Amino acid sequence: MKREFWSLLIFPVIFFLPVHSTAESLKEKDLPSKHQEWLKLTNYIILQKEKEVFLQLTTDRDRDIFIESFWKQRDPTPGTPQNEFKEEHIKRFNYANTYFGRDTPREGWQTDMGRMHIILGPPASIERFDSVAGLYPAQVWYYYGDRSKGLPTYFAIVFFKRSGAGEFKIYNPTSDGPLSLIIDARGIDITDYRAQYEKIKELAPTLAGVAISMIPGEYPYNFQPSPQTNIILADIFESPKKNISPSYATHFLDYKGIVSTEYLTNFVESSAVTAVAKEPMLGMSLCHFSVVPKKISLDYFGPRDQYYCNFKLDVSLRQGEKIIYQYTKDFPFYFEPDRLAAVEANGIALQDVFPVVEGRYELTVLLQNSVGKEFTVYEKIINVPEASGPPKILCPVLGYSVQNLPSEVQTPFKLMNDQFQVVPENMFTLKDRPAMFISLLDLTEEVWREGTVEILVNGLKDKNPVRKSLFIKTRDFPFNKAMGISWELPIGELNPDYYELKLILRGSQGEPISEASSSFIVSPQTALSRPVTLSKSISFEILFFYYYILAEQYDRIDETGKAEANFEKALALNPGFKPGIVAYAKFLLKTGKFDRALETIERVSGDESLEFDYFLVTGRALEGKGEYRAAIERLLEGNKIYNSDTCLLNSLGFCYYKTGQKKAALDVLNASLRLNPEQSEIRELLARIEKELK
Repeated sequence: MKREFWSLLIFPVIFFLPVHSTAESLKEKDLPSKHQEWLKLTNYIILQKEKEVFLQLTTDRDRDIFIESFWKQRDPTPGTPQNEFKEEHIKRFNYANTYFGRDTPREGWQTDMGRMHIILGPPASIERFDSVAGLYPAQVWYYYGDRSKGLPTYFAIVFFKRSGAGEFKIYNPTSDGPLSLIIDARGIDITDYRAQYEKIKELAPTLAGVAISMIPGEYPYNFQPSPQTNIILADIFESPKKNISPSYATHFLDYKGIVSTEYLTNFVESSAVTAVAKEPMLGMSLCHFSVVPKKISLDYFGPRDQYYCNFKLDVSLRQGEKIIYQYTKDFPFYFEPDRLAAVEANGIALQDVFPVVEGRYELTVLLQNSVGKEFTVYEKIINVPEASGPPKILCPVLGYSVQNLPSEVQTPFKLMNDQFQVVPENMFTLKDRPAMFISLLDLTEEVWREGTVEILVNGLKDKNPVRKSLFIKTRDFPFNKAMGISWELPIGELNPDYYELKLILRGSQGEPISEASSSFIVSPQTALSRPVTLSKSISFEILFFYYYILAEQYDRIDETGKAEANFEKALALNPGFKPGIVAYAKFLLKTGKFDRALETIERVSGDESLEFDYFLVTGRALEGKGEYRAAIERLLEGNKIYNSDTCLLNSLGFCYYKTGQKKAALDVLNASLRLNPEQSEIRELLARIEKELK
């Protein structure tokens, strides 16, 4: 447990920092030839965002890894070594280049026929009108469409040689018109579509219908070609890009160099839910989150006859590029074979909770499963309101069930004494007993005595939607400036539908003071699959640790007074937690309180595991007080334990310089610079010392 605590403590190692790239894009012509060829191959199926990311990559290795990831996103059977989509696409592309570039200087994939063959594959049947007297050469390709991609069940694509020359082009009934198929159209009015239809029918009966509509057997009013054709063609061109999310490409750019290569090609989509709520019992705001990967790889461990997955969770909270807080946790999960079907069907939700100070932050959750080498990323802007100002109501937390837990433990989505079981989509059945938790902040006694919370539940059906409203009196609950209210949703009074939920905090005269909203779904199903939850609880006996986390966050946002107050709370709750003592002493050094730092660090004197920190802090505190010779003694003792700490070496070099030992200062500062050459201030000090020695 201590190791996990220390990994969460003040001034942690930086585990990851996603970089939102602003690199300039290369031009296609500047890419290596093999990558230019790949862009040709994928021209009709690549999303614009994918292409933008690909052109921002700067090394062939990154491009090759991206290409592997690109195909994996489209693999219909990811559990097998074969990628049927990739194989079929390459087959179509090669066929197009072989057979559709014969009558044109362009490559076959660039022709209209080549494009349709690559996107839709070979047609179910073809009709050729290459030598029909009175008509320009034409072909009709018939397809059965994929309804999931927005295509008609059955449709026809007409190709023709405009004016009888060149390559076959896609015929558009709206923009080309039936007259463009007829060689001799003299005497036919350009607006008389019936006459045009009859003329083509006379020459080629089966061509006439598809000359006015892409849907065989569909005859528009007055035989005038319908604009629906343009919509169908647009849907065809977009169909290979349907159901492909570009998020993996964005995350590839942000996380290359952070996520190892073997994971980088296995991005998994996920859904998630977050909640920021004030915990009245603790007097602090907590950020709860639950991430549900849409795919989980599992493995079998024979010696224990168990299946397992192994997640590593990295969490960061930042403002811009400035990290406010960061930590990592491991979530191994082993289970018996009889649970395999349920876990595979329902998935897994990774949940956690941590304290957070007021402000607006970007929360990033990076989740990696060592089984399958998969990763997923969740990013969310969270707002933690200031603990001041007028009364306010926060967005509610909704759960499909609630159970009472002992007050002495804290778990994710435990709000006061109620443990909420949450799912990202807020979907419930009529058999569930869903509830919501309402957070009220900065309540005054007047609002508490006379105020109410109005709850409005509105169904979104067009016909006869359910409408419910009720009022909760705040005085029915014990007064607290930060109040939590649990309320059961009246699911039995609702019908299956999408619902909007609106909460209004009203004052003594019924006036609205603050509003919040959410939404939920009541499903017609009698049961829904719910993921297995993985989380860790923390006992209130060690909640002193939360105050160290808050102290770190306040320090990072330059609220040193609040940081110090939280250090003091943590120490008061557990005076013997030595890693916390060291962290506080280092904070006092940073704020220039050198006597307090010396007094504090003495609490770990004699602890062999913390000897280096003891000598470093005492040496730097004495340096800060101007007692350079005493500082040198302590710093030298620390350097015997670990001689590669630049902070210690810099302090030691400065103290040597201040006591006139300039040659020793040069040796120590040069050693520091070899460890970290990016120290401009140390370079300046070295230059000054060298000048003085001359």
